[in-house]
Amino acid sequence: MSIVAESPGFIQVFSNGAVKRFSPPTAAPSLSNNNKYKSKDVIIDPSKPITARIFLPQHHSSQSQSKSIPILVYFHGGGFCIGSTTWLGYHTFLGNLSSTAGIIVLSVDYRLAPENKLPIPYEDCFAALQWLAAAASNTEPWLQDADLSRIFLSGDSAGGNIAHHVTVKAIETNINIRVKGLLPIHPYFGSEARTELEMEEASAGEVAMNDMFWKLSLPEGSDRDYYGCNIEKAGLPETTEWGLFPAVVVFVAGLDFLRERGVMYVEFLKKKGVRNVSLVDAEGESHVFHAWNPDSTASFLLQNQISSFIQSL
Repeated sequence: MSIVAESPGFIQVFSNGAVKRFSPPTAAPSLSNNNKYKSKDVIIDPSKPITARIFLPQHHSSQSQSKSIPILVYFHGGGFCIGSTTWLGYHTFLGNLSSTAGIIVLSVDYRLAPENKLPIPYEDCFAALQWLAAAASNTEPWLQDADLSRIFLSGDSAGGNIAHHVTVKAIETNINIRVKGLLPIHPYFGSEARTELEMEEASAGEVAMNDMFWKLSLPEGSDRDYYGCNIEKAGLPETTEWGLFPAVVVFVAGLDFLRERGVMYVEFLKKKGVRNVSLVDAEGESHVFHAWNPDSTASFLLQNQISSFIQSL
């Protein structure tokens, strides 16, 4: 049995199809975290399985009758192949974000490739959006004051990609949920054609690693011009108005070779006629810095920028 694909320290894929994932430190949910936020895990669909972690700011009063708390649905990164809401970096960043912004965060653990190739992660995360609407109305006490008219989607890297495609599906299917805002962080898109930065960085190994993750996650027979990778190849049906797309803020990082993809995504949305699109650049920062250094100054700034965007809508 030999290794056919590997990202050292994160994943090994073997010739017999077995997959071994390595994990950074993880965090268990807690009903108290320094009086800032509390968290718990919920089951979205036990048959798949799909789970999620809810973060609720501690200063929220359970006696509130206003149903005024915005909800951020977050999809973690990891090239569709690794990552979890239980990773300590995600847990800390999203818990602090819940407290800073005064919002509910639903962080989704979708099924991973290569065992579950695209579009399964999109389907799982869309199912989480459907679960949210039902649970907020009927079954989940932590969502009793959630404002379903103020649902925001976010995610980093592959999660930013997922957030886009879940937004598209929400519009296409006309479900009883309207996404108020979209906040991709260092979104993970691609194409068979290389960007300038990708060509410049090819020798550094990061481009090859990203190609490996795409190869593991794309459906058999597909290349990087698959609609899930190359958004120029897909989008909303011609009969659908792009004016229905929510407000968007795209976060990029100055030291990230995928920065160009984020800029291209902004240009793509503007070309399609999306009216409210902006770009925020974290100069001097690397890809998904907030997940690796959730207590850094840059991560606190990102939390405040996300909070400001949510409160503006």
